[in-house]
Amino acid sequence: MEPLDFALAGPLVEWRGPAPFYFVQVSEEDTDDIKIAAQGVEYWGQVPVVVRIDEVEFTTALFPKDGRYLVPVKDAVRRPLGLEVGMVVHLELSVGRR
Repeated sequence: MEPLDFALAGPLVEWRGPAPFYFVQVSEEDTDDIKIAAQGVEYWGQVPVVVRIDEVEFTTALFPKDGRYLVPVKDAVRRPLGLEVGMVVHLELSVGRR
């Protein structure tokens, strides 16, 4: 299956649980487009993706929340890039795995 590519931008948000987690919040419009592209690869509501922020590429799975997707951003990616809560993060996203 050929991955489908998206260029997105969204705010970095924090979810506080036992440990903080960071996510880029995807717009409603982009979420709708990704839902269409994810048909057949979605599992348990999550969508496997390859993400690129600046020069850093990593695999993860999108999480659905409140009608939108969230892109998880690990500290190993966030810290070296200087990403802080509230910043708008520009990223490239491929649905599926390569």
